Amino acid sequence: MKTICVFLADGFEEVEALTPVDVLRRAGVPVETVSIMKSKTVIGAHNVPVVADKLFEELKHDNVEMIVLPGGMPGATNLDSHVGLSKLISTFAEAAKPLSAICAAPLVLGKRGILNGKKATCYPGFESFLHGAVCTGSLVEKDGNIITGKGPGAAMDFACAIAEKYIGLAKVKEVRKGMILE
Repeated sequence: MKTICVFLADGFEEVEALTPVDVLRRAGVPVETVSIMKSKTVIGAHNVPVVADKLFEELKHDNVEMIVLPGGMPGATNLDSHVGLSKLISTFAEAAKPLSAICAAPLVLGKRGILNGKKATCYPGFESFLHGAVCTGSLVEKDGNIITGKGPGAAMDFACAIAEKYIGLAKVKEVRKGMILE
């Protein structure tokens, strides 16, 4: 299986980035963190430094299974302004490949018209960036190839929704049980 990539930019929401990494690794799903900054060390919204697995420039695009965009500010706007990531996201959208974003980060998908006609959720107040989306306000929304999450409190459900796509509900329940969530 190809690798799920969680993209990190300065100002990312730590719980929204690291919860999917943790859950996916527990589930045995290949996942890597990718810095879009000039350094592998990326500083979260709450000043938590995280060392990414690789830099964007080191990424082999044909090995990416799914794009995961954590929210946080200015993390989401930093992701939105990265030219290389924007091209990769557009390529994924055109091929209907898996995309996911949580909190403020659905704005990256929304501003590119990727959420048009799809159910989506985001951090309250960011709905205006989700052009053409049906904003539900749910903790997690799955519509076709896209998974969106509402915010930090939805990070675990968001991570489990991503994992379920690859390992199924029964295995996700095992992972959740091991984490004392079930």
